[in-house]
This record gives sequence, structure tokens and C-alpha cells, in this order.
Amino acid sequence: MIDYPTWLRMQELHERDKLHAVQIARELGLAPRTVRTWLGQPYRMRKQARRASQLDPFKGKIMGWLKQHPYTAVQLLDLLREEGFHGGISVLRDYVQQVRPSSKEAYLTLSFAPGECAQVDWGMWDMIPVGNTRRRLSFFVMVLGYSRMAYVEFTLGQSQEHFLACHRHAFEFFGGIPEKIMCDNCKTAVLSHPRGLVPVFNPHYADFAAHYGFAIKACNVRKGNEKGMVENAVGYVKHNFLAGRPLAVFDSLNPAIRLWLENTANVRLHARTRQRPVDLFVAEKAALRPLPAHPYDCALVQSALVNSQFRVRVEGNRYSVPARHAGRKLLLKLYPERLCLYDGQALVAEHLRSYERGGDFELPEHAQPVLERKRKANEHQLFKRFLALSPRAPEYYRQLAERKLSWRSHLRKIMALADAYGADKVARALDDALAFGAFSSDYIANILEQRERRLPDPGPLTLIRQQDQLEIELPDPDLSIYEPTTGDPAHEPPQHHDPA
Repeated sequence: MIDYPTWLRMQELHERDKLHAVQIARELGLAPRTVRTWLGQPYRMRKQARRASQLDPFKGKIMGWLKQHPYTAVQLLDLLREEGFHGGISVLRDYVQQVRPSSKEAYLTLSFAPGECAQVDWGMWDMIPVGNTRRRLSFFVMVLGYSRMAYVEFTLGQSQEHFLACHRHAFEFFGGIPEKIMCDNCKTAVLSHPRGLVPVFNPHYADFAAHYGFAIKACNVRKGNEKGMVENAVGYVKHNFLAGRPLAVFDSLNPAIRLWLENTANVRLHARTRQRPVDLFVAEKAALRPLPAHPYDCALVQSALVNSQFRVRVEGNRYSVPARHAGRKLLLKLYPERLCLYDGQALVAEHLRSYERGGDFELPEHAQPVLERKRKANEHQLFKRFLALSPRAPEYYRQLAERKLSWRSHLRKIMALADAYGADKVARALDDALAFGAFSSDYIANILEQRERRLPDPGPLTLIRQQDQLEIELPDPDLSIYEPTTGDPAHEPPQHHDPA
């Protein structure tokens, strides 16, 4: 069996060049018999015997089912089992693919004038360590439609304040604002987008757009291809910048991505435009709208209840406010990098925002009034305990105060002595100190120590050498104590009376 191009060549050599069968066979590398067989007759394909399939009796039913509903091969197999089909799913999938081939939707290539449009989207990557916890790494991407100039910023969240702050930073990076921004239907941009109806924009994002003067263009639901430029840019960041890069410290990512944008992404030869984004950006920057005089306040505003420890809870962390606000509701303004708390229009506290968990952040001046009250209460209790020691304790306190001594320190030490020696002994020591005119906790301590000290009992005189015993000199004994004293009736000799 020869193919159709060989048959055509054979006919051409015979009719145009007038070659006979042997010459044609030599030219084409065929057998002369084969050439004689095909010369002078139309080309026909060899009929192949078709093998019967278990699916043949059911093909009519399959076509009927597919007209009623776009069943999958698995669903069709279940239906065929009920009809007595015993074959496998592979032959069924092949047949379904033949009668219902999958079609790919065709897309138009979008093109924009300088400054006409920018596309924005979020990308996500792996978890990254942040202090004592781990957070999902996100990155915001904005791409200008004409030049393909890109801006990328890494964040630890995709909430409203991050979304707006990244827009603002992108505008500042480009030095201007495009006429419209295309985005998907994330809740920070679009609250709802019923099919075929006008989308309902997030009021915060709509206010942000009004401040910067751009229009919002929301893509249709599940039509990510409508912002294919930024979709490709997200993949480019993942594969060219993030892939293989160790993610140990979050703070180093944004400086690194700025260098990557400057040295790689925005100076490469773009696959679609065949020009460098930085070169096309020269024309596009002139078409961008100028930045407003004042940047937009991108904070997320909500209320916050202050607990009895004068703290507010934000994302699992606690932040202090002045103690006088305990139990009250304050206004919280949450920025990506800090948080501010207001009482009406007055700023009462400002903290750096922490992305860890379980942290407690207190400013020393917030707790100062509480510490002062606690100190005064402790001093009052100390003074009451001291006055209860002795009736003369007030006089001793007065003498300490008159001498401009640090009476708090002295009272504290005296009460510590009372705990160690007992209140009665300290009261007696106070009386003695008043009598001696000794006004200090050191005097009280000395009196107590002297009274508690016991002198050692005297021991017997021990002489080691016999020579020492011979050299001992003893005074002569005084025998006068044994002589009678004149005039002392007690020492007069007894008188004897005559019985006559």
C-alpha cells in the first residue's frame, strides 16, 4: 500500500516525463509490479477491518443522553451499567471525546493606549516565620497596560488597609495614576457582581478611586483572562523571583523586590511587546494623571473596647491605652505598619502593628497613673502598720519627718524588722531610740541586734605546763574578816549567869 503523495509522483513521472514502469520503480524505490498495478487507476485507500466494540449497541442512547444534558463519562458509565453495559470507562471516554470534542474559548488580545489602564491582582506564596508564629506571604502586583511596567509589594495580609496602601504605593512608584484600574471580584474591591448586572463596589475602594480620580473596571465573574497581563506578572514573580529563594525574614523582601524590578523585570525584553517596559514607560508616564496634593488615608476604621487592664485586642495581640480609658470604646485606625486609637478627635495611643500572636505591648506612660495610685495605697498601708506598733510610733515618725529623712525607706525597713524580730521587740526598741534621740531604721536594727546577741559563758582557766602552775602568785588571805568587831552585839561572847 502506497500513500497518496507517492501515487501523485508516480503519475507525474509517467505522464509528464514519459517513464515506463521499471524506470519509475527505480526512481521511487518501488517494485516494478507495484508501479504497474497503480499506473492508470485512481488512488484508493486500503480498507481496514473494523473491530466490533461493546459500546456499539449503546451509542444511540449515549447520543440521546448527551443531547439532554452534558453528562460526564463517569455519569454516562453509571447509566450504561443500568442498561447492561459491561465495558470499561476508557472506550467510553474515547467515544464521548469524538462526538463531543472539547472546545477552547477564543480570547481577544487586549491593547491599551498610554495611561489608559492598569491591572491589579494578589499573589500568594508559602508560609513565612514572623516572630513566634507563621503567616501566609502575599504580594500585590500592578501592571500598566501599555508599557507593561510592573510594581510589586509583599504583605502579610490582603485586607482592606493592605489593598489600598499597595495602590497608593504603586501610584507613587509610577509617579502618576492611570484612567482606569481592572481588578477581580475580591471583597476589598467588589461587594457583589451578579452575572450580567452592574457590580456593587466596596464603598471604601470607591472613595479611594474618587480621591485619586480613576475608574474601577471589575472583570466578569470567573473571567481571569480579562486581566491576563497581571495574571502573567503574578506567575512571573513566582517563578523568577520567589522560586528557590529562602524566606527567612519578611523585612528583606520588599527591598529585594525593588532591586529585582529595577534590574530584571522592568528592563527585560517583554515577550508580547518585544520592547523593554522601562522604555515604553517614558511615553506612558507623560499620559498618567498627576498625584493629588494629599495622599489618601488608607486605614481600616473600626471601634475597639478597652478592657480593665487598659488594653485593646487586635489580631490576637494586646495594645495599651492610657489607664483613664479603661472600660470605654475608642476609635481604632488600623494601618499595615501601625495602629492608632482615638477618643473622639484626640489621638490617645499609637503602636507599631505586630503580626505575631499573643503579644502584649504597653507604653510606660499609659500605666504611670495606675502605678502611682498603687504606690500611694502601699504607702498608706505601710503607715497604718507602723502606727500600730507602739503608742510612741507617731512621735518617732514626726522626728523622722522633721529631720527630712526618707521616712518611706525608714518605715519600710522598720516594718521588715518587725516581721523578723516581732512587733513587741520593735516597739520596745522604738521607746529606747526615742530616749536616746536616735532616729533612723539603722539605730532600731542596732538595738535589736544588741539585745539578741548573747555573750559566751566564761570557761575554766586551763594551764598546760607545770611550770606555769609554780609561777602563779596568790595574794595573802585577809584574815581580818574573822576577827570580832567591838560593839557589835552579834560578835560579843556569850555571858554566863549565876544560878544563885
